[in-house]
Amino acid sequence: MPLLRGRGEVEIVLSRLLDRARAGSGGALLLAGAPGIGKTALLDLAAVRAAPGFRVLRVSGVESESRLPYAGLHGLLRPVAAAASALPGAQARAMMAALESGTGGDGLALPAAVLGLLSSVAAHQPVLACVDDVDRLDPASREALSFVARRVAGEPIALLFTARDPVRSPGGLDGVPVRALDGLDEVAVRELAGDLAPGQVAEDLLAALDQIARGNPLALRELIGALTPDQLAGLAMPPTAVPRGGRLWREHANRLADLPGEARRLLLLIAADPGLDVTTLIRAAEPGCALAALEPAEHAGILHSTGDRFDFREPAMRAVTYYGASLSERRRAHRLLATLLHDDSLDAALPHDGPLDAALPHDGPFDPPADGPPADGRSHQPDAGAPGGAGGGAGGGQGEGDPRRLRRAWHRACALDGPAEELADELAAAALATRPLGGHPEPYLALERAADLTGRGPAKAERLAAAARRAWISGRPQVARSLLARLRSLTAPGSLGELRGHVQLLHGSLELLGGETGSAREELLSAAGWLLDSHRMLGVRALVRAADASYRAGDNRAFIAIARQAAALRRPDETVTTQLMFEYLDGMASTFSGLHQEAAGPLRRVVELAGSVRDPAVLVWACVASMLLGEDATAHRLSARAVETARVRGAASAMPQLLEYTIYPEIWMGRYTSVASTAAKGLRLSQETGQLNTAAQHLAWLAITAAVEGDQETCRVRADAAVDLADAHDLGIAGAIGNWALAYLDLAAGRPADAANRLRAERRHNHVVIRVMATPHLIEASARTGDHDRARSALRVLERWVGSTRSPDLRALVSRCRALLAAPGEAEELFREALELHGQGLCEFEAARTRLLYGSALRRDRRPGAARNHLHTALETFQRYGARLWVEQARNELRASGEPVRPAGTATTRQLTAQQLQIARMVAEGATNKEVAEQLFLSRRTIEHHLRNIFTRLGIRSRVELVRLMS
Repeated sequence: MPLLRGRGEVEIVLSRLLDRARAGSGGALLLAGAPGIGKTALLDLAAVRAAPGFRVLRVSGVESESRLPYAGLHGLLRPVAAAASALPGAQARAMMAALESGTGGDGLALPAAVLGLLSSVAAHQPVLACVDDVDRLDPASREALSFVARRVAGEPIALLFTARDPVRSPGGLDGVPVRALDGLDEVAVRELAGDLAPGQVAEDLLAALDQIARGNPLALRELIGALTPDQLAGLAMPPTAVPRGGRLWREHANRLADLPGEARRLLLLIAADPGLDVTTLIRAAEPGCALAALEPAEHAGILHSTGDRFDFREPAMRAVTYYGASLSERRRAHRLLATLLHDDSLDAALPHDGPLDAALPHDGPFDPPADGPPADGRSHQPDAGAPGGAGGGAGGGQGEGDPRRLRRAWHRACALDGPAEELADELAAAALATRPLGGHPEPYLALERAADLTGRGPAKAERLAAAARRAWISGRPQVARSLLARLRSLTAPGSLGELRGHVQLLHGSLELLGGETGSAREELLSAAGWLLDSHRMLGVRALVRAADASYRAGDNRAFIAIARQAAALRRPDETVTTQLMFEYLDGMASTFSGLHQEAAGPLRRVVELAGSVRDPAVLVWACVASMLLGEDATAHRLSARAVETARVRGAASAMPQLLEYTIYPEIWMGRYTSVASTAAKGLRLSQETGQLNTAAQHLAWLAITAAVEGDQETCRVRADAAVDLADAHDLGIAGAIGNWALAYLDLAAGRPADAANRLRAERRHNHVVIRVMATPHLIEASARTGDHDRARSALRVLERWVGSTRSPDLRALVSRCRALLAAPGEAEELFREALELHGQGLCEFEAARTRLLYGSALRRDRRPGAARNHLHTALETFQRYGARLWVEQARNELRASGEPVRPAGTATTRQLTAQQLQIARMVAEGATNKEVAEQLFLSRRTIEHHLRNIFTRLGIRSRVELVRLMS
């Protein structure tokens, strides 16, 4: 049976159609979608599922036979034509005339004969008739089959059609239900890529490929099949179009060839500039109306209108339209577009900075220079004038760079409309004045084109470096790496001069988030050495990032050494940003040395200075400082501000790491639903931008949320994946979080000895910050297993840090830990103190955990009435959080206190596994299969499989019944 990815819902529809036909109540269905979307594969699947038992008839529409009346019926019915002799006389004659000479006459005789023939065959065994590309079938056959499709409700006959246009049914098929096939979702795309090239296609490369394929299985198959070894290794640019000469290219090219010449010319303009509005397009048309000229393209399903613009229905068609034209046609199109976009008032606004300053704005490799609307994540298009994605626009503010001016410079450069060096200067200046807004062209494309037009020398290298930096900002790490590789190939070792520090800073930043942390640290330290004298802020930033590499590795000694090196470089006249970075290193180094009181001063100054900072990367260091001060709400506000600033600036590459720092305060505040949502988004963005180190942390945090929910299988899968990445990239922090998640799960499942052993024995993935965050769990597990000496030692470490903060939540945890280790007469007051502090704090979940422990202690002290008050409150909180294992612990304690407790859930819901119960809850709350799959990091096919099992176990048939049951 064919394995289809992401088509579970359609498979169910096909199975039901076959089941109804098998039961004598047939029907018809039209599957509509773009070429390559998987229509034929679904017909193959239906044919396999129909056999044995069905008589399967198949035919495919062929363009060359579409003018031959009844050619389609001839292909479909020829295997059973002998049965036509049993039909009534008029029908038999009409059938034979149609199949033998292509003449069927008017009236009902022939359509009735087709129905009668199929019914005759179906009397012996059900019939499945599959008609592929019915829109290419001859109209006479299509009308006859449509007649049959509307009359098989009481027959053991299933008719299955496919067509290319997902919007309009082919003529004659009115009344046949239509199922539009969309592109595969992200999970299915990942699974299909794994089938095609197991373990070879990196996530960032796959994201670039899917910007072309947009979920089209055939496009993805052809793109992956055409990848070069350098592209697979991330050393060369990803493809820009489906392979020329491939099946999908030929399909699109043939559709274009059928259009009139003026329509093709206007389509080339649209492909060359996705931001082209209708008003400008009308000016570009031949005498007459552009809208009328484009009607054939709209009728053919190639084009559709979106507001005041036209866009291609299928993303791959844009590249075929552009690259399928000759070079001279493309140059003429760009020259015309440059003329249409001409505006003399823009020329005076062109900046005239020096070459180095123009090429490299003075901020970090993934920190954009100014605000602007978000990027839209389109793929790289390296060829001159290559089409971008949909979007862009003619407007734009003058103050921060005008996209219209950049578009005009781009078209002039692609048309070679002037001296190469002059075009390069104009294009580079326009690109550097424009942020990565996601329009057309994106600045990194323009800078790369400017470099192509620049002769060898410093200016060419600077523009390539600037293009690499802008590509990284836009979330295209593979493009950035390939541009850096190209830069190295163009320059002799040591010839980069002042540019070397900028290049090393970018390369180290790429390595920091996607490579090995030790290598990143060395690269960033070298970059700092080159930059501290010439670009001080960038030099200090490189030092902080080198320290960050040590932080991620869990290497506190290396962090402290870098902080000491930085302290010796401080000056009295530092800018606010550099002051903040120096104070951050000072405070963190003191924290890692265990000098928490000394750390408080510099960390406090970091938070104070953050009010004057707009740089997202610097704001997250202030977020860390706030967390170490125990000010979780402040940390959350700073992280949210950093994320929003990056979003507005279009800094796609910064987003995954910034989301990490949103999670820390959410963990301390017990906002686990928000943690799950943030980590799932961060994981997706990390994978799309090739940031495996960041992906490892998000996976680990997802393991933590699974542990809280009591989903043991999911927790282990995610934690193991995070630990594997941590081992491969020397990521102490991700490994430590993954290990903590498994220990948390042990504790929730009532396995304190396993939790204590895991937290005590873990040395390979040791990280001081995560170790402190996990200390309350270590103390609890150790206390419950009788290891009080180890628990007291851990408590002393926790007390030193918490004593330097003002956090009631943290102080509540300390009081709870003291209560667990206190003598029987002293524990009660400490538990009460903990609950009072929880009342001043933000973490309701930990307050419930304290009540559970307090209630358990009261029960053991033979005070069941007092125990039940706390246990009931804890139970209600755990139920709201969906913390299944903690719910079970609270129920067990209530039973032990002498109170009968109603079983968790009804008799039916108790039959569900933890993951099935979680899926059932989400679906009952209104989530779609796709939304559930994305949130749980599972495929939509897996969710569909789980739902089928859930419905079976619960004895229900619909989501409505599930909602009623779960409520």
